[in-house]
Amino acid sequence: WLALAGGRTPLPLYRALAEHALNWSAVTLVPTDERWVDFADSARNGRDLEQAFAAAHGVRVLKLAPDVLTGAPDAAFACAELAKYPQPFDLVLLGMGLDGHFASLFPGARELVRGLDLRSADDALVVEPNPRPADAPFARISLTLKRLLHAHIRWLLISGTPKLAVLARAKGQVSNDVLPISATLKDPNRKLEIHWSAH
Repeated sequence: WLALAGGRTPLPLYRALAEHALNWSAVTLVPTDERWVDFADSARNGRDLEQAFAAAHGVRVLKLAPDVLTGAPDAAFACAELAKYPQPFDLVLLGMGLDGHFASLFPGARELVRGLDLRSADDALVVEPNPRPADAPFARISLTLKRLLHAHIRWLLISGTPKLAVLARAKGQVSNDVLPISATLKDPNRKLEIHWSAH
């Protein structure tokens, strides 16, 4: 039961993992966040996961949004799907943007406080990035920090010197508003293993 980051950085890892001869029919994956676009759209994280794990025959990819969207962004579908799997994730793999966001918990989003609230009953919520990223200007469905912390193992995968500098700033940050990734670093009882590469 794995929650996996979207974006370009982890895709080679996923493709390599999918080549291993495992009992993939016993594995369920879910993206840590999803863009509010139809499943056929190339911006969809779940679509990227399905393609990256194409060699992993029998693996299940849980969706955070319907295949075809007909209304305003809504997290009800995602919450219903996640409720089928209430157990802790075996692994959460996070990414991080240069603005310090993880999943789709963006600085500047009015939903950020709710997404980081450890008292929240929600597993997922709608996030409207502010401003919307130029390369992916969509509303999002994001897993909440509380749901992402409900895991046996947590990894953060980043690459490049600029992101390493962002992470260093986040480690010394008091407020989570500026660099949300700092919220994943503060609990000594929940270890976050960081994997960094120069390229």
